[in-house]
Amino acid sequence: MTNDLKIIPVSHVFANINYLVPIYQRNYAWSGTQIEQLIEDIESSIDDSKKNYFLGNLIVNQTDNNVYEVIDGQQRLTTLYLLEKYLGIVFAKEALRFEAREKSNRTLSYVSDSSNPELNEELSSPEILNGFQIVNNYFKNKNIDKSSFVQKLEQVFLIRVQVPQNIDLNHYFEIMNTRGEQLELHEIVKAKLLEVLESDHDKNIAALIWEKCSDMNSYVQMNFDVKVRRNIFTENWSSLSQSIKDFDSIKSKIPTANESIDKKSLIEILRDNKMLNVSNTQSEDENERFESTISFPNFLLQVNAVMRKLGEEDASLDDKHFLNNLSWAWSTPEKAKDFLFHLLKCRILFDKYVLKREFARDYKETGKWSLQRLEKYHDNKKNSDKPKYVGTFGDEGNDNKKLRTLQSCLRITYTSPKTMHWISVVLSNLLENEATDIITLLENYCKKKVVDSDYQNRNGFGVERIVFTYLDYLIYRDGYSYDGKEIISPFQDDWHFQFRSSIEHFQPQHPVEGDCWEQEDLNGFGNLALLTVSGNSKFSNLPPAGKINSYPSIINQSLKLKVMEKITRLGDGKWTEEKASRHKDEMFNILGNIG
Repeated sequence: MTNDLKIIPVSHVFANINYLVPIYQRNYAWSGTQIEQLIEDIESSIDDSKKNYFLGNLIVNQTDNNVYEVIDGQQRLTTLYLLEKYLGIVFAKEALRFEAREKSNRTLSYVSDSSNPELNEELSSPEILNGFQIVNNYFKNKNIDKSSFVQKLEQVFLIRVQVPQNIDLNHYFEIMNTRGEQLELHEIVKAKLLEVLESDHDKNIAALIWEKCSDMNSYVQMNFDVKVRRNIFTENWSSLSQSIKDFDSIKSKIPTANESIDKKSLIEILRDNKMLNVSNTQSEDENERFESTISFPNFLLQVNAVMRKLGEEDASLDDKHFLNNLSWAWSTPEKAKDFLFHLLKCRILFDKYVLKREFARDYKETGKWSLQRLEKYHDNKKNSDKPKYVGTFGDEGNDNKKLRTLQSCLRITYTSPKTMHWISVVLSNLLENEATDIITLLENYCKKKVVDSDYQNRNGFGVERIVFTYLDYLIYRDGYSYDGKEIISPFQDDWHFQFRSSIEHFQPQHPVEGDCWEQEDLNGFGNLALLTVSGNSKFSNLPPAGKINSYPSIINQSLKLKVMEKITRLGDGKWTEEKASRHKDEMFNILGNIG
């Protein structure tokens, strides 16, 4: 393997090459602004056959023949993959892969082959699906000729830089991280916190809290050794013991001999391991049952935002300045202890009051939204204590259904971790008072988002997703009646939110039959619904009756769309401009009454 620098046409960047995005890299996270800017840069920069355009560097480490580990540039590279697959450029679907991220890989395979079976939304990466849809929408809305754009890619170049063979990659990663590049930095934060603490006992407790909180896909109580669990949690395991008021009170409950400390320096941690090694202290039936809404690094930023009382305007959840955001926490031993204590306390509240995905029984493969608290029960047959999961506000009571559906509404609307400020709002209020009415709290949060979106003056793709998703929540919560007859009942057990990002025109923009509607009616809110990318693709340009008869499961993705279906069946059995106009007025009436 040689150290080299190679200039590669973007149209050939995936030809006979395999790129691997390591596990320590962030997930794909480019937004519409960044994706559209990349396309616009290419489109506007190539205007004649003599002009070339350089996109930038792709820094790699060659690990095998034609196999490259991506060190820097994976966001741009993933976007180019989606762009070239959309344009029909042929290369192996394995040309880009994410290490140990099956959802991402499954989604890349799906977008690379139109003959693939429909992708289960719960088993996919919504960020990658959304990226592909953004590319699709941009080309269609701007009416860009795909063949001419493919030709332009011959004149667009990346500089692929192979790092020197003997370079200390860990040192290189650390330098990049200080620039706010694409790597997760939680190991550096851990090392900094441990370094500032003064005694081995303090370091030991800090490492213990960090390790147990870092496993996000189980309830944190179950990550602790049974003896420790009995010492620091209440009798039923649901909360911290009343005697636990701060870091030192946790330390007083745990003799230093109970746990061995990882005393490695920052450099040793970076050299030995780029990811957390979380010891598995939970029972086998806990493994892989739950999936957290956010990763541990993102949870650290949530705790930081809660402790510092940061609002959405502070970009507090953006990991581009990860170390700077958290650096206050290791400025003194007291602040480090306080951060670690709040890390554990917030984690307990997070597990109890923020929804997860649960993979068990009938939903073992696809998962379902889950809002449950952990309680202890005693197994008399085995004479042992075991965890039991019950609805946070009672098993399947209306409050539990309401909050679970409300949070899943927010989860599928704000898919990027840096936009999940609603979690900070929940944790901040619960930290001050666990009796807070978080249903009302989050409903008010959604109301403000809807009002701020100026939905009444928006149409088509300009309507923000929160308007569609919160409206669906309101219909779920209250039901819906038309001409005095209930057509959607409250709390329908068979309905749940799916990851939806694609705005659907029920009366299609380019119908295969019948007349085209006027633009005002076509793009009006009454004719729109929010669907999954695959659902929107299947609907295509079918007329409303064809969509209803051919794809009832897609109709079921949106309660607003179910209302539109039932209205269509009334009278002449057609979806008309008049019905769409009345539907818009009635939906606006529902949304207008939320303030």
